[in-house]
Amino acid sequence: MNLAKTNTSLFKRLRFVLVETSSPGNVGAAARAIKTMGFSELILVNPRFPDVLQREEAIAFASGAQDILASAKIVDSVEQALDGCNFAAALSARLREFSPPLAAPRALAAQLAADASLNAAVLFGSERYGLPNEVVEKCNVLLNIPANPDYSSLNLAQAVQVLAYECRVAVMEDAPLPLSNEVGFQGNSASLSDIDGMFAHLEKALIEIEFLDPASPKKLMPRLKRLFSRAHLETEEVNILRGIASQILTKRRRLDRS
Repeated sequence: MNLAKTNTSLFKRLRFVLVETSSPGNVGAAARAIKTMGFSELILVNPRFPDVLQREEAIAFASGAQDILASAKIVDSVEQALDGCNFAAALSARLREFSPPLAAPRALAAQLAADASLNAAVLFGSERYGLPNEVVEKCNVLLNIPANPDYSSLNLAQAVQVLAYECRVAVMEDAPLPLSNEVGFQGNSASLSDIDGMFAHLEKALIEIEFLDPASPKKLMPRLKRLFSRAHLETEEVNILRGIASQILTKRRRLDRS
């Protein structure tokens, strides 16, 4: 399925992704939260109940946002949920050792509102476990809501509401441009699936030249993912990196045959 968007409005460029949600009530409340802020795209990854969108509790908590439930998509993987995206943000109250750069919701909202080239997703984890590390590592930023440090627990739908609100305010108030690392011409942002493919290709090359030991990889690839997440890779840059990986593999095979 191709979920890519062409409308430049953030209300059409931003999707909300709930990963392995347990409670139908939270799904309905999340639908209500995004609709009140003008957003409409809700995607569920492996919810606990396959029929969650039709469950009475979800419909009741949606409270008038049944159209969001009706148009919501259920997919089997995070990769499917991110199809067509070139930017993703993971929300977590827990910091990770090898997470992408940390951002506050307001700063993220300003960036998304200012850059019409970003087709973005905000990912929310399950009520009990949050997002797994491997999902967080696929994202460009890790979001942390600056809540009371003595009690920072937010209900899933409340967290969705906070992010949707900040994004709406950024759009409506003509948010200031965030700090930029522009150096002239900018190409198209690479899709997350292209970046995943690049990492897999690079990993093969590093194994081939024995820089990476697959039996004891330690934390090399998570560190590289964190490094590249700060670069906001463009499609051409991903192609260059894959070209380097291809050349490494080709040269290595020639050496092995000689």
